[in-house]
Amino acid sequence: MDFTEDTAVTAVKDSIAPGTDPRVAELVGGLVEHLHAYVREVRPTVEEWNTAIGFLTAVGQKCDDTRQEFVLLSDVLGVSMLVETINGQETGTESTVLGPFHMTESPRREIGDTIDLMSDGGGDCVMDLRVLDAAGTPLPGAEVDIWQCTADGFYDVQQPDVQPPGNGRGLFRSDDDGRVRFRTVVPSHYPVPTDGPVGGLLGALGRHAYRPAHVHVIARAEGHRELTTHLFVAGSSYIDSDAVFAVKKSLVVDFERVEAPEVAARYGVEGPFRLARYDVVLDAATPGA
Repeated sequence: MDFTEDTAVTAVKDSIAPGTDPRVAELVGGLVEHLHAYVREVRPTVEEWNTAIGFLTAVGQKCDDTRQEFVLLSDVLGVSMLVETINGQETGTESTVLGPFHMTESPRREIGDTIDLMSDGGGDCVMDLRVLDAAGTPLPGAEVDIWQCTADGFYDVQQPDVQPPGNGRGLFRSDDDGRVRFRTVVPSHYPVPTDGPVGGLLGALGRHAYRPAHVHVIARAEGHRELTTHLFVAGSSYIDSDAVFAVKKSLVVDFERVEAPEVAARYGVEGPFRLARYDVVLDAATPGA
């Protein structure tokens, strides 16, 4: 059979061996159909296709132990958030992208610890989270992984000569009330890395590279679905135009300024300080998943 525009998809799909895992065959077959349809629609020149291959090659070459350019590419094209939306929880807290900076293990910390290792005071913000099931029952012993940038907009892996390892990161266990509380700083908005091919793509499209201020959260509890999400700082710049499309209204949190000494004393800090409270709700795990 001659390889033509009309026979191309059939030729490639027929090359998949009959014993191939059905799901693998479905995923690859679907990719072939849509990719070929795209090529037939936009009709790239050979030079343009070689440029695309060179771009993807450069994306791979930019990846290392502390940077994942392919994740960044998926993020800025909205694919990461689409996958998260398709696979998100049905009733619990909405999920968002993992992001490219979850590249190192968060250090184990205790309730009330600070994750801000850059200031003597341990940060001017307290985050008070509760991990609950869908019925509102606290989940003691849940594991909560936190990571965020500094007040200047940088993660520890971006400034290894400035920030100590693990700054802005913490791995906690919720207490008997399902609560996780820690001190930190209010993070800043920041640009995604623009010194690689993805940054060049954003520039070519006339898009900004900024993300609104946020704190990353992964929550896990036995018998429940793992959740990856963000908590966004209300009023942050770019809250309505996140470069990776991850903002959802339910995840925007008020980091309120607290001046009452009795509230500061309750949280074991000196006022005034910023307080962010949020209930992280986990759906029950799907049987057999």
